[in-house]
Amino acid sequence: MKQPKSILVVVDRGGDVSALIKKALLLAQVFGARLELFLCDSEQAYVLGHAYDRAGVGAARAASVAEARRYLSALRDLASPAGVDITMDAQCETPLYESVVRKVLHSVPDMVIKDAPANDAQRHGVSDPNDWQLMRTCPTTLMLSGRRAWRDPPRFAAAVDVSESETGDLSRSVIETAELLARGFAAELHVIYGETGSVSEAAAATQRAKLQRLCAAARIGAGHTHILSGQPERTLPAFLKERGYDALVLGALAHRSAGTTPVGSLTSTLLDALDCDFVLVKSSSYRSPIESASP
Repeated sequence: MKQPKSILVVVDRGGDVSALIKKALLLAQVFGARLELFLCDSEQAYVLGHAYDRAGVGAARAASVAEARRYLSALRDLASPAGVDITMDAQCETPLYESVVRKVLHSVPDMVIKDAPANDAQRHGVSDPNDWQLMRTCPTTLMLSGRRAWRDPPRFAAAVDVSESETGDLSRSVIETAELLARGFAAELHVIYGETGSVSEAAAATQRAKLQRLCAAARIGAGHTHILSGQPERTLPAFLKERGYDALVLGALAHRSAGTTPVGSLTSTLLDALDCDFVLVKSSSYRSPIESASP
């Protein structure tokens, strides 16, 4: 990810909007970026899409967009003292993730920030199909923002996979994105890699050398590089929870031969186990299926 100059903020009136806006403003001030507030009333769009009587559907959709714009305008007025350039847009479309991706393809932001609503079952609301689909199809860096405020300076970590099943391009993008965020806040960055322990010593040595090269390129010293032995699904959540990082940067897509798993099981485990924010990075070669399906 290049230094963000444009950030799209996906607003959900049912979420913790104040926490989301505060983090978006913080990022905008640090990087000199502008914000675009985006609200899509997908629930109303779903209802209208299944209305038996089609009379008045267009007017109802227009009213929904107008109400959303009034809400965003009020948010913008509250945030105006921060001195950040803020624009806004609203839609009434369903499903939500497709509307967000189409907005990304149109506005081409450097980063998307979305609230990850907390609930009793899963802290980050990852049971929501829209969140999963957005993680899979969003063509730019996506931050799922929780309710916990960041420290000053924040604590950043990057979880990378340098095994043979993962491309070096994605690992490099993860570290570069994390290093960019840490540098902007004058914060420390820690890089974590979980070894499975099921590979040969020669393969493990190759992976460690690859990790060292990636960290050296980003000027990350050995004291900030952590290699965990054991199943990553167990070792990574425990290590990260103990360290209490504010934001974890990791790859958004798992590389599977079938190509059908949008987000890997390790990512799912981390999303469920940790209360930090998640910055999900795509490979530079990634192309959204929604983009390819667009006329």
